[in-house]
Amino acid sequence: MTEVSVDSLEFFKSHWTAWRVLGVAHFRIESWRNLYITYSILMNVFVTLGYPFHLGMSLFQNRTLTEDILNLTTFATCTACSVKCLLYAYNIRDVVEMERLLRLLDERVVGPEQRGIYGQVRVQLRNVLYIFIGIYMPCALFAELSFLFKEERGLMYPAWFPFDWLHSTRNYYIANLYQIGGITFQLLQNYVSDCFPAVVLCLVSSHIKMLYNRFEQVGLDPNKDAEKQLEDCITDHKHLLELFRRIEGFISLPMFIQFTVTALNVCIGIAALVFFVTEPMARMYFIFYSLAMPLQIFPSCYFGTDNEYWFGRLHYAAFSCNWPTQSKSFKRKMMLFVEQSLKKSTAVAGGMMRIHLDTFFSTLKGAYSLFTIIIRMRK
Repeated sequence: MTEVSVDSLEFFKSHWTAWRVLGVAHFRIESWRNLYITYSILMNVFVTLGYPFHLGMSLFQNRTLTEDILNLTTFATCTACSVKCLLYAYNIRDVVEMERLLRLLDERVVGPEQRGIYGQVRVQLRNVLYIFIGIYMPCALFAELSFLFKEERGLMYPAWFPFDWLHSTRNYYIANLYQIGGITFQLLQNYVSDCFPAVVLCLVSSHIKMLYNRFEQVGLDPNKDAEKQLEDCITDHKHLLELFRRIEGFISLPMFIQFTVTALNVCIGIAALVFFVTEPMARMYFIFYSLAMPLQIFPSCYFGTDNEYWFGRLHYAAFSCNWPTQSKSFKRKMMLFVEQSLKKSTAVAGGMMRIHLDTFFSTLKGAYSLFTIIIRMRK
């Protein structure tokens, strides 16, 4: 049977490719560095900053209520996406430190059981990828169809341009090319911003499970120094905590922004469906949009919950090893580890919201509360 090669960094390859395209991986570019920096500045000024700006300038100034709602939801999503991307770009070097810690943990993986746990990561992260493809494709499709089936000349998303696109064919094509190119760039930003937290939290969960397995093996083999095995496991635990805290600092503010925008946009999307939008394609867009927003945060919340659960079980693993026959020095070190592992490890977004399934459901409840306010205002 072929052994599964352990390389956690392989799951970062698509993210580094995306960050290069987005212009935030300048320190990893060796050739054509000045050209890349120029590209980075232009793309981030004209798209990361310019795209939400051109949407925001048109807020509540459109021809129909449907366009106003579409404009508002797109503006909120794109603004959040741009802010998250800038926050990640500012702290991008933290990813290099995460990679260093993951390499140290990868080197400790031994045996078929631990490799089997690692093999499950591929399946889990493939499912995460399918979730995000399932999110983006229908929304993009129905936004495009809604645009194509318009009876008169219009834009994909209601927005402001510093030129007359309505009465000039050339300007009309320029405006639409900017919107199509810009939304593609923003979708790539959204993918890496929403997918990366889920990926790193999934990797942390898998390494905690593998550490659990290593603890269970301590003292079972008489040919190995049990105390040295215990010390190595305690070192792994320190590396895991350091990795976890670095991840938490990296994703904290972006996840807080995402939770806030999700509650707002789910509420607006459902209100639009129930009260305002009548066009078939627009209704389909808002249906998928309202489903997509909570799905963006679900994988991160799921793996955040998984992290908390497995961190909370490590002290059981310590007592599962062959400790009764060991020396006093071994037992003293084990008890110190148990005391340390009893501290709760929960990722927190913005210092207020746990990255946890409880927060996922609280976000949906928040959207429902906003929706009830809209209903009362209509009455």
